[in-house]
Amino acid sequence: MVILDIQLKNVDRVYRSGETVSGVVVVKSNSSVSHSGITLRLYGEVTLQLSAKSVGLFEAFYSSLKPVQLCDYTVTVAKSGRLPKGTTALPFEFELRPNNKDIELYETYHGVFVNIQYMLTCDMVRGVFAKDLQKKLEFIVEQIPGPPPSPVAVPFTVVPQSLENVKKTSVDKIPPFKITGQITSAKCHIGQPFTGELVVEESVSVIKSIELQLLRVETCGSAEGWAKEATEIQNIQVGEGDVARGISIPLYMVFPRLFTAPTLSTKTFKIEFEVNLVVLFKDGHLVSHSFPIKLVR
Repeated sequence: MVILDIQLKNVDRVYRSGETVSGVVVVKSNSSVSHSGITLRLYGEVTLQLSAKSVGLFEAFYSSLKPVQLCDYTVTVAKSGRLPKGTTALPFEFELRPNNKDIELYETYHGVFVNIQYMLTCDMVRGVFAKDLQKKLEFIVEQIPGPPPSPVAVPFTVVPQSLENVKKTSVDKIPPFKITGQITSAKCHIGQPFTGELVVEESVSVIKSIELQLLRVETCGSAEGWAKEATEIQNIQVGEGDVARGISIPLYMVFPRLFTAPTLSTKTFKIEFEVNLVVLFKDGHLVSHSFPIKLVR
C-alpha cells in the first residue's frame, strides 16, 4: 500500500503574494515503490457560475464566464526511479506570484456563484499494472494587510414610512413602530467584528425575534450583461422575544473565514456584502433594513 501526502511548512496554510510556498511531498509504503516521476502543480483560479434563473437569460454570455486563471506552475519533485520502503519526504518550494503582471492574486473565497481557490496537486505516475496516485491540498491566500479603515458611524431609524417595497397607501395599515440605532462603520476590517447598537423605541406589535443577517452579493458577467445574486452567509439572533423598549441592544458579528473576502470588483465578476437587520413580529410580519458594507484587509 502506498500513501501520498502533501505537507506545507505553514501549519495554517496561509500565504501572501510574493511569499514562498514550501513543504514536502510524503510517500509512505510497505515496500519499495517504482515510479515514472512525481510532479507537483500549484494553480489558482476564479470559477464563475450562473444561477439557475439566470441561465436562460445569459446563455449567450457563457464564453465570458470561463475560469480566470491566476497562477499555474509545475515542478518535478522526483524523477523516475524507485523509492525505498518506509517514509520518504521530498522537499519543494514555489514563489507565489501571478502568471502575469496584469493580474493580482485575489484572496481565497468560497461563494455560491464565485469561487477563488488555490490548490496544490501532486501526481505520482506508476507502471502499467499499478494505479497512478494523486493528492490535492488547498492553501489559503490573503492580501497584504493595509492601514486600518477609519470608522464612520452610520445612524439609522426604521419606521413604517421608511420601508421599501411598501405602497404609500398601505403604510397606514402597518402597526406603528420605531427602531433606532447605529452601526460602528460601513467600512469594516475583515478580521474585526461588525458592531453597533439598536434601540426599540416603540412597537405596538409583539416582537418575536431580532436578527442580523450577512449576505454575499455576487455578480457575474461582462460588458454584454450581468447576473447579480444575493445569498445568505449567516444569520445571528441578537434579540429574543418581545424585547424591552428603550434599552440599547448591542450588535456583534464575526465575519466567517473563507466565506467572506475583501470587497472586489473586476471586469468579469464582483464580490460585495450587505448586512440586514431583520425584525420578526409575532403576527408573522417581517421588517428588514439593509446596510451595504465594504470589507477590507
